Amino acid sequence: MSLIKFDEVESKIIQIRGENVIIDSDIADLYNVETRDINKAVKNNPDKFPKDYILELSKKEKNELVEIFHRFDSLKHSTVNPKAFTEKGLYMLATILKSPMATQTTISIIETFANIKKLSRNIREISIIDDESKKKSLLQKSGEIISEILDDNLHIDQSETTIELNFALIKVKHTIKRK
Repeated sequence: MSLIKFDEVESKIIQIRGENVIIDSDIADLYNVETRDINKAVKNNPDKFPKDYILELSKKEKNELVEIFHRFDSLKHSTVNPKAFTEKGLYMLATILKSPMATQTTISIIETFANIKKLSRNIREISIIDDESKKKSLLQKSGEIISEILDDNLHIDQSETTIELNFALIKVKHTIKRK
């Protein structure tokens, strides 16, 4: 059983109706189960999923997904509209799915959402803080979060690898040197 990496989870998070969500078929992919298994778990536990935990996509939203993301091409001719799980919905789903793979996937999903929140909070704070030492500290913490995201997949050889991310308020430069 291989662990789910941050970027595998992060790449599946999309915004719908102003919420960060993961579509049911992507969740199924992460948990290595069928989409029907995810939806069956929800159907069998309706009391665990209040209205704001899962968004039922409209036909228009489904069509937009298919247009924007190629991974949703299989939904094109589906008569069923997908469900989008909010962060709370994903946490609740984690209480239902029981297996070693489900546990590891849940941990990866929770860590991903936590890192996205931390990075977002840091960037917001940087824009309003006047104290240069606090700004520097937040920039360093943000860089560490980005390093955690990127380091798993960087190929390092005898050279120097530099990655620059330019956000609206900050520019993060991450350099890895190997001798």
